Amino acid sequence: MKQYLKHDPWKIIEEGFSPEYNRISESVFSLGNGRMGQRATFEEDYSGDTHQGSYVAGVYYPDKTRVGWWKNGYPEYFAKVLNAPSWIDIKITIDGEVLDLAKGKVASFRRELDMQSGLLTRTFTLTMNSGKQVSVEAKRFCSMADGEVGAIRYTITPLNFSGQIEIELPVDADVVNKDSNYDEKFWLEIYKAATAEHAMVIAETKKTAFQVCTGMTYSVLQNKTAVQVEGNAFTKEKYASVAFTLNVKAQEEVCIEKLAVVLSSENYKKENLAGACEKKLVNVKKEGFSKLFEAHKTNWLKRWEGADITIEGDIAAQQGIRFNIFQLMQTYTGEDERLNIGPKGFTGEKYGGSTYWDTEAYCLPFYLGTAEEKVARNLLVYRHKHLQRAIENAAKLGFTNGAALYPMVTMNGEECHNEWEITFEEIHRNGAIAYGIYDYIRYTGDESYLVQYGLEVLIAISRFWAQRVNWSADKHKYVMLGVTGPNEYENNVNNNWYTNLLAVWTLEYTQQALESVKRQDQKAFETLAKRISFNESEETSKWMDIRTNIYLPEDTIRGVFLQQDGFLDKELLTVSQLRKEDRPLNQKWSWDRILRSCFIKQADVLQGMYFFEERFTHDELKRNFDFYEPMTVHESSLSPCVHVILASVLGYKEKAYEMYLRTSRLDLDDYNNDTEDGCHITSMAGTWMSVVKGFGGMRVRDGKLHFNPFIPDQWKSYSFKLEFRGRVIQVNVSKGSTDIKVISGDPLEIIVGEEKALA
Repeated sequence: MKQYLKHDPWKIIEEGFSPEYNRISESVFSLGNGRMGQRATFEEDYSGDTHQGSYVAGVYYPDKTRVGWWKNGYPEYFAKVLNAPSWIDIKITIDGEVLDLAKGKVASFRRELDMQSGLLTRTFTLTMNSGKQVSVEAKRFCSMADGEVGAIRYTITPLNFSGQIEIELPVDADVVNKDSNYDEKFWLEIYKAATAEHAMVIAETKKTAFQVCTGMTYSVLQNKTAVQVEGNAFTKEKYASVAFTLNVKAQEEVCIEKLAVVLSSENYKKENLAGACEKKLVNVKKEGFSKLFEAHKTNWLKRWEGADITIEGDIAAQQGIRFNIFQLMQTYTGEDERLNIGPKGFTGEKYGGSTYWDTEAYCLPFYLGTAEEKVARNLLVYRHKHLQRAIENAAKLGFTNGAALYPMVTMNGEECHNEWEITFEEIHRNGAIAYGIYDYIRYTGDESYLVQYGLEVLIAISRFWAQRVNWSADKHKYVMLGVTGPNEYENNVNNNWYTNLLAVWTLEYTQQALESVKRQDQKAFETLAKRISFNESEETSKWMDIRTNIYLPEDTIRGVFLQQDGFLDKELLTVSQLRKEDRPLNQKWSWDRILRSCFIKQADVLQGMYFFEERFTHDELKRNFDFYEPMTVHESSLSPCVHVILASVLGYKEKAYEMYLRTSRLDLDDYNNDTEDGCHITSMAGTWMSVVKGFGGMRVRDGKLHFNPFIPDQWKSYSFKLEFRGRVIQVNVSKGSTDIKVISGDPLEIIVGEEKALA
């Protein structure tokens, strides 16, 4: 765990230059706006350890995964989120010497992310090898008001010299992915152009043929006065720039405003990209950095109005929750149903594909509670649009009759994950998608979604489960063999309790959804049944038989549900018995050793108990939590938040607070020694759930909001807002009191503890 970032309620602050932490900071200080994003790499040249990363939503490359042990059904490719053409570079040369923080002596350095306004600011003072001293202030944002615009204000002041500064402002499409094999590059040049006023490159991805047009324009001020410069246009392969030279005097600042436009063929016809970019560059130059920033800041403040969580008395906790909310809001805005939420968002390239089960299991509740209904609905529509691909994925594995297996990792609905135990065995993701439909309808009351989209998806998933189980003559039960549960530290196990539970629950919920759709629109149901050849009587009869006779492993002596059939064959140890130097296991132990151990990567049985809490008694929750949590190493970012919620139910306040800090500060403090690869965006929604569902005890039961709040001893108070069925609810919890009221919309009956109140 690293704690080099300052605690502040609204800002992330790094004081002092620590090159060994630079890649971590590049992830933490990343910016995005739903359309594009940018790691916090330096504008000027840096020859130290760094990973320049620019990303455009929806753009990917299908890297071939064929290997010697190829098996039928194996994915054709592994999707890679692509490092896109860079627009941030500002190359500075002073009297022939390149400005580079890795060369020379850094006298001061500060990097600050203002989360309230979405502004990244970096300042430093450098003594160059020549003895020349300069100070720099760089401000940057990706506009939330216009997702195709980014802006930089770069101010450089010579401190002890007068001379010449050469400045080059490029657009560079000659980039490489961090995970490229043999440094393969994935972009082809389509067009480039540079004039004295602007530069532009259109690059196209290999295979997928996405085109991205990246353009920049600029203005220059000396001593706060606009000046005209003689820009020299320059182009080379995948590169276009404008360069100019300025005569400068000591203590007189030079300010360069570099304004960028990033357009994608996802939103424009390819033949129109250059023209649209040029037009937009003219407009952003008229606006300038200040006006663009004011529109961006106003947009951020409006978003914070509905999504902010305040915590009084614990700055580390306050900073943590706001950082998580900030990253979520700048990653996904809900404006485009073709997009989803990548595990690293716009902060890095790890995990390749855009969509995991994280979206339905973790992210959906955040957007349900903090945004208008259509935002969460679009996440579900995204899956419906991919239903036919899910059916094709299942067919490749031998499933028939319209059975659907949604991918573990995807960009366009195709499975594109290249690890066998994940691709073919971690099938519980199918259940998470069904649960997402249920969770959305439970929260919004929008049962019409079942008629339009949901029932078709549920039937396809249920058809998969009905074929995936088999009858065990030995157990006289339906079993499910060869799976991997959420705990990926066990592969190819039989009867993972969580997966079996989700399967049988999906069959039950699909049957309920059938009845709902028939009540709402019998004709729509009949049309759907005919189109997908659904034999209601035969198929639901089979589902009922499975539901009645499913095998759910259990240890009756300990009174716990067994993670899988062979779990008790392991040596049952606790995390406290591990040596410090063994952690994290996934970086220190062999995979063989991990698989044979009892140690749990993330909530598995407890994930199921979180989903279906109302089905279990308090004693059942307690016994299973007390059994499994001591063996859980929480080396998945998805794990701590589930434990916060269950620990809160059980009254384990200290454990809930411990797990809250872990989930909220996972990236800020680099708990798992992997933040340099990018932030854990999808798990950040779990931090929001930790407060709202954990400490706040929020649940929706029978269409009504329930709260059972408590406050950690370390806090004086906390508050949050919820959007719920056309209302906005304000929740304030302090020592000894809870105040819940509707601040927008019609009155609503709310249950707090055991008491009903009209808010």
